[in-house]
Order: sequence, then C-alpha cells, then structure tokens
Amino acid sequence: MSLKDLEHAENDLNRERAEFKQAKGRLLSLRVPAAELSKPLAQQQITSRFELRSPLTGTVVERNVTPGQIVGPASDTPLFTVANLDRLQVVADVYEHDLSGIRVGAVAPMTVEAYPGIEFPATISVIGDVVDPATRTIKIRASVSNVDRRLKPEMFARVTIAGHTMRPKIVIPKQAILERSGKQWVVVQHDAGRLEERAINIDSVIGNQVTIREGLTTGERILLTPSTTNHLAAGDTSAGGA
Repeated sequence: MSLKDLEHAENDLNRERAEFKQAKGRLLSLRVPAAELSKPLAQQQITSRFELRSPLTGTVVERNVTPGQIVGPASDTPLFTVANLDRLQVVADVYEHDLSGIRVGAVAPMTVEAYPGIEFPATISVIGDVVDPATRTIKIRASVSNVDRRLKPEMFARVTIAGHTMRPKIVIPKQAILERSGKQWVVVQHDAGRLEERAINIDSVIGNQVTIREGLTTGERILLTPSTTNHLAAGDTSAGGA
C-alpha cells in the first residue's frame, strides 16, 4: 500500500469515527441506554419508537404534532406545551389613578363566573412599568393557587385590589354602536329575541375596536349592525339610561 493510499484510508477511518460518534450522541439524547449501544450490532435492539420525557412536571396544554407526522430538530414549532396548572397567573388592567394602592406581595381576592360567591386569594407578583396611552391602564400580574384544578387557563376573572374591582375588558366593534342625542347606545339581545337599547360609556377607541367602561357585562349579546329598523321590528320599547 502506498503512502497516499494509507493517508486516504486514515482520513476515511477518522470520518467514519466522527459519524459514529455523532450518531451515538443522537441515540443517547433520545435516551437509548448506553449499555444497549455497547452490545455487538447484531444483538442491539433499537427500534423506531422512543420515549420523550418532559424536563418538567405538568400537564400538556397544547399539541402541535399528529401521529405519523415527520418531525426534526430544525422545526421552530414546539411539539408539545407543558404547563404547571397547580399555580396560575392572572393578568389584570389597573387604571393609573388606582396605582398608589397596589404593591407587590399584596393579596387580591379573585372571582370567576364559574364559581359565584367563591373568592380565590391571588398574590400580586408583577406591576407593569408602562401605561397604555390609549386606555390609561397598567398591567399587573398575580399568582393564584390551583391545586384542586378548579380554575382553567383563559378564564375571565375579576380581581379586587385595594377596594377596586378590576374587571376584564369588554371590547366591541365600532359599528355595533348607535349615536343619538350626544350619547352612545348598543342593542342588547336577550332570550326569545327580545331587544333592549342600552346607553353605554366608552373608555377608549382603537381603530375599529371600542373598549366599554360601563353599560355592558361579560357574556351579554349585542347586535353587531344595529339600526332603528331592527329595534322597532322586534317590538320592544325599552331603553336604558346612562
């Protein structure tokens, strides 16, 4: 064997060793036992099924993969989202004039519509640094124990802080609002098709979205394209006052 052939053989051997080391590292990262990899190739029992364990204890709240789908390390989308639901975070908007009564560590009783009359003690953990110029509010974050799992992510909540109740924002499209005599109105739809014309107070307007300060409560249904014709056709004569 010539010196040149020997150099080629050594290069091939080094390349194959590097590829072997890389492949072994991938298998170890998939939790294939090292003892299994040490066996002769004919005795190894490595299948295409691998057990992936979450690095934290929690509940799978989102899945972005389906059986049979091909996945790889280059994907930017997480396959699963795991969350600890034993303790949840509550986000609320506080008006800037109420900020003086808020501090980190204070207990803020929280209620949800699913459990009327029951208060869940939440503890303020973060107070935002920026005031929203459109709504004049500051975001705060509070944590609440959820060991019994009664609270669910994305629930609407009401948080009482220093005697002020922070309610979830009610936002409706601009075209749902009627203007008459210098006031703003919406048409609320009740059961059996009964309609009620109700005065509202607007907190802010951003584009086509209007935040309501008073006049509507969470869960009420309104006409998105109201008109006097719609209102009279329903045969209802009730009207709300501001």
